Amino acid sequence: MKGIRRLAQHLDISIGTVSRALNGKPDVNETTRQRVLDAAAELGYVPNQAGRSLRKGTTGVVGFMMQTGAQITGQGDVFFMSVFDGVQTVFARHQLDLVALLCSSEEDPDDYLQRIVARGFADALIISATKRVDPRIEFLAARKIPFIALGRSLTDAGQPWLDLDFEGMASQGVARLAAKGHRRIGVFVPHDALNLGFVFLDSYRAALASEGIGFDPSMVFRAYPNEQGGHQIAKDIAAMPAQLRPTAFILTNEVMAVGLYRGLHEAGLEPGRDFAIIGRDSPHARYLMPKLTCFRISLRDLGIALAEALLATMPAYAEQYRLGVMRRVMPMELVEGDSDGPAPPVYA
Repeated sequence: MKGIRRLAQHLDISIGTVSRALNGKPDVNETTRQRVLDAAAELGYVPNQAGRSLRKGTTGVVGFMMQTGAQITGQGDVFFMSVFDGVQTVFARHQLDLVALLCSSEEDPDDYLQRIVARGFADALIISATKRVDPRIEFLAARKIPFIALGRSLTDAGQPWLDLDFEGMASQGVARLAAKGHRRIGVFVPHDALNLGFVFLDSYRAALASEGIGFDPSMVFRAYPNEQGGHQIAKDIAAMPAQLRPTAFILTNEVMAVGLYRGLHEAGLEPGRDFAIIGRDSPHARYLMPKLTCFRISLRDLGIALAEALLATMPAYAEQYRLGVMRRVMPMELVEGDSDGPAPPVYA
């Protein structure tokens, strides 16, 4: 309180008026408000955030829960940092702070979330890595905690969500490869119960059917979503009899192409010539040769949309973001490269 008292004495106005001016209350005229703001800047006044949060009953913090570990992020995250930038761009407009909540791969995410909620240091939450059936959604909804999910789930509590267009990736990818003569098109799905794997696999099967290609379970490769996972897929492909191998592959993860390229080279298969690849864009993938044909989305824009959709569900901000309960599949752009050549003549 010493800081605000000093500011009030300097201006010769009441502490209450200074407080209301700093907090943007409508009962302070614009001239007085500007005097207070100018003096605060001149004197280097910094409000006691803990005290303000206590009085308001809010923390000014939004938590973003993500899972960590080598099996998940590989050699470093290339997805979430760009998403975080977009999210914080929106939160900064309202003096909100984004805090990353890092759940270890060795801890149950449901238990982790319950502990975080019990501590009560966030006003709202963003959850990711949504599972086919995700107890976190019902848990947060039952406690009336504002949240949004990055990813869909069969668990439906009326929550807002944003997700990537994995259906479009499957249909466009299969159609493009089929047009180049590929009939044995491999795909990656994660080991665990992440819903994106189910969504993509269902769409992949439908895309094959539309091209008159039968579904072959041996074309579905389960791996961890990282560079090592891509490398392991290449090793598994190389171990298959040549006539049974896929001739093309679609990767839904943005870093796996790096490992897949290396593994194919080790097996004597040249990406783009002997084996076609369609992946996801990433800073790492842009250094691959031949140039990767990939699906691209602005992750920063995804973060902005995620933050605005969350604020639309919070009473203090809903008037500024009249979006309702946002449920949106975010489209991705197919960027043509040189990695998805035609099927080898023996398979065409």
